[in-house]
Parts: sequence; C-alpha cells; structure tokens
Amino acid sequence: MQRRLLLAATLAAPRLAQAQTPAAWPGDRPVEVIVPFPPGGGVDIMTRLVMPLVAARIPGMTAVVSNRPGAASQIGLEAVFNAAPDGYTLGATSTPAHSAIPIERPARYRALDFTFLANIVEDPNCFYVRSESPLRSLADLVAAARARPGGLDYGTTGVGSDDHITMLAFEALASIPPLIHVPFAGVAPLLPQLLGGHLAMGVGNTSDLATLSQEGRMRGLAVASAGRIAELPALPTFRELGYDIVAAAARGIVAPPGLPPAIAARLEAAFRGALADGEFRREAARQHMPLRPLIGADYQRMATQVDEQLHALWKLRPWRA
Repeated sequence: MQRRLLLAATLAAPRLAQAQTPAAWPGDRPVEVIVPFPPGGGVDIMTRLVMPLVAARIPGMTAVVSNRPGAASQIGLEAVFNAAPDGYTLGATSTPAHSAIPIERPARYRALDFTFLANIVEDPNCFYVRSESPLRSLADLVAAARARPGGLDYGTTGVGSDDHITMLAFEALASIPPLIHVPFAGVAPLLPQLLGGHLAMGVGNTSDLATLSQEGRMRGLAVASAGRIAELPALPTFRELGYDIVAAAARGIVAPPGLPPAIAARLEAAFRGALADGEFRREAARQHMPLRPLIGADYQRMATQVDEQLHALWKLRPWRA
C-alpha cells in the first residue's frame, strides 16, 4: 500500500509542478501600455502607431493603449513605475519631463530606475502663435514682453515639460520679464485655447505645428533645432536669431523597474524591427514625427544625460521655486 501511494505521488508530482508553472509571457492577458497624456497628442499618436507593429513581432501579444493624464505625466508614470515587472504593463514617456518632475516635486518614481526599452521620437521645441496674432517674429515677442511686463501668456504641456523649460531658457537668454505660464494636461487641450484667441502663444513641438501651419491656422516664430527642418523650411532656428537654444521632446516606451531580462530582450528586438519597418517610417513622416530610434542601453544613456543636464539647470534656474 505504501509503495502504491509513493508511486502515485511520484507520478503526480510532474503534473503538479506543471500546473503551478506560470504561463509563458505574453500569452494569458493583454499588455497595457499607459500613455500619461490625453488622447490626440504626440505621445499618444506615437504609441498607438508603434505598438501594433511591436505586438505583431511577439507571438501571443496583444497591446491595449490606455490614457492616464494628469500632473504633466506624473500620474501615468507613477502607475507604470509601481506596476508589477511582469511584462504586462508598459508606459510611454517624454523627456525631459520624465526627469524634471521628481527634481521639482515629490514623485512616486525614480527617473532612471525604469526599464528603458526604446526611444522613438525626438521632436524639436518651437514657439507658435495663431495666424491672426500680431506677433510676427521672435523680435516682436521680445519687444512685447519688455513693453508689457506680465502682459503676455503662453501655454505648455505642463510645469517642467520640455516646452516650459525651453521658454525658461529663452527668457534668460533674451533678458525679458517672465511671461505668464498656463500649463495644460497635454497639447490636445492647449491647441483649441490658442486657436480660439485665449492665449498669446504656445510653446510645443514641431509635430504640433506642422499641419496647422500648412493649413494656415498657425504660424511658427522659431524652432529649437540645430538646423531648419524639412517640414517647416521657412521657420528660422533660435540659433539663427541669436539665441543658442537646442531642445526637444524625446518620446519612448519604458517598463517598470526590474523587468526580467528575457522579456526586455524580446521587447527590444520587437521595437528594433518595428522602428525599421518601411511602412512605419512612411507613416511617421506623414504624421510629422521626427524619429530617433534608441534601443535599450542606448536609450538609458540618453535619459541619464538628460537627467544630469536637468539637475544642473535646477541649481542655476529652478523652474518652480
């Protein structure tokens, strides 16, 4: 009897162990990709464009994009950072805001502890106004700011965003009184206010400006790129106009800290393939999304450089004292 019980237990053990082994990623449920901005902005469009191509390269993967805006991306980033590192939660992010938030205020995440998977876009900052605006140039903006201290406002995608930091750099270089900052939870709610005449100016990215400029509804004053950009060839750079400002939003996909290396490697390979896809690159150009693919460790190094630069800037000119 004892031998029969022992034999039965021995035969059952492999089945028991097999039943307790977790299902191989990513087979049992969708992967949630959190966008920390409202629908319709540059980060949201990028994420919804690239994730189906990534999922197609990983058998069994289904990606579901969800928007969790608020606090200039802090709410969504905290949700990603504090999720289980099991491959079922990813997040979109945008630097320098990614690092600026925990420098400026308490946050439930550490900027460089995420698992950095793939940077996708590097979108230069620019100043823009509605087409009817009396501000026809950067010189007009400087003159108006000096003539009416505290009389001009501008919209951005949040305190500590790439937009906000670019304006702070410009105010310092131009020696003008601070303009009134009006932060929004993403570019989607900002643009109607600007186009409706409720703001003097917007500070954003070239992807925000390109289509509206081509439609004659908005006009750029300057772009913070190293050289003029193909989509807006008539738009001068800040450097051309005497201000040494080169700044951009770098947008990519991260995962919680401690993502298993095997899962990270599969995702990195899928992103590498998706970002090289010809159809993706054509659609990105159509959407005015300037690409800067960086995978894994290369993305981590770029994020670390931005973080170091922001800590240095905070010491010189804190953006929220």
